[in-house]
Amino acid sequence: MMCVLQRVRSARVEVEGEVVGRIDKGWLALVGAEKGDTEEDADWTADRIAGLRAFQDEAGKMNKAVAEVGGAILVVSQFTLLANLSKGRRPSFERSLEPQPASALCDRVAAELEKRGLPVETGRFGAMMDVHLLNDGPVTFVLNSKQR
Repeated sequence: MMCVLQRVRSARVEVEGEVVGRIDKGWLALVGAEKGDTEEDADWTADRIAGLRAFQDEAGKMNKAVAEVGGAILVVSQFTLLANLSKGRRPSFERSLEPQPASALCDRVAAELEKRGLPVETGRFGAMMDVHLLNDGPVTFVLNSKQR
């Protein structure tokens, strides 16, 4: 799985003008499922998101996980993370997992985060979403379960 993780002061997702997910401080997690991804990849991704120590401690160092700062996570499916841009001018999405299993894996990431006691909001899989965020830092990381 691919995940672009952005530390935010706030984030929300709207579908057709309706807010479907909103958080204050925490992570905006844009998650893409690739062909061959498994539940193990989803679990690893959730574990990395929950445990990543990238929030500031009292000394201003990135040393705290999201739970330690009272943060939340907004999980948004993002199949375009798997785009191949190496040929031509049009992206190829041949690496992206089919919608049904991809949706299940994105849901699993959110569920695994909730199991860890974290507040989780989500976008709406397959919908055209407007994602609004106030990036904190900016601090942005890319996780890839294939590179563990």
